[in-house]
Amino acid sequence: MTEQVPLPNVSTQKDYAGTTFSPIYTTTVTVHGGVASHGRASGRAQSSDGALDIDLRLPAELGGDGQGTNPEQLFAAGFAACFHGALSLVARQEELDPAAISVDATVAFGRDPDDGGYLLHVDLLVNWPEVDPEIASPLLEQADALCPYARMAWRGTPTTITLAS
Repeated sequence: MTEQVPLPNVSTQKDYAGTTFSPIYTTTVTVHGGVASHGRASGRAQSSDGALDIDLRLPAELGGDGQGTNPEQLFAAGFAACFHGALSLVARQEELDPAAISVDATVAFGRDPDDGGYLLHVDLLVNWPEVDPEIASPLLEQADALCPYARMAWRGTPTTITLAS
């Protein structure tokens, strides 16, 4: 028997009228560099609540041993889970069963042709069997507008960088 998990208490309604960002949940993950003093090559990522505690390794394609998780995999997992949640929410609001929805997030790490810096490229593939594409299409658009990872991808995310004293 599968344990029933309560759904999150979130909505797509415009139920917030504030003028500033209002956090609903905040987490902190610390990465330290391990034996190579390089977080991607031999680091460890640990969340402040202890729920996440994983080894980080460079993928073989970037010269690493590929024996751990890498940041692109973590980002892909977060993006896929977030988009899946947003799509499930809008599906339920249309009285559709989201149980069969799956989301693949493919994240590519590469060079920016404009300046030689690094970029990520994300492709989401939504599998929703037995749902008419004409019904699914506007719901995908709603999920894209709702999902904070998607919003970050097309809008950017305010970021502060501070040196600890």
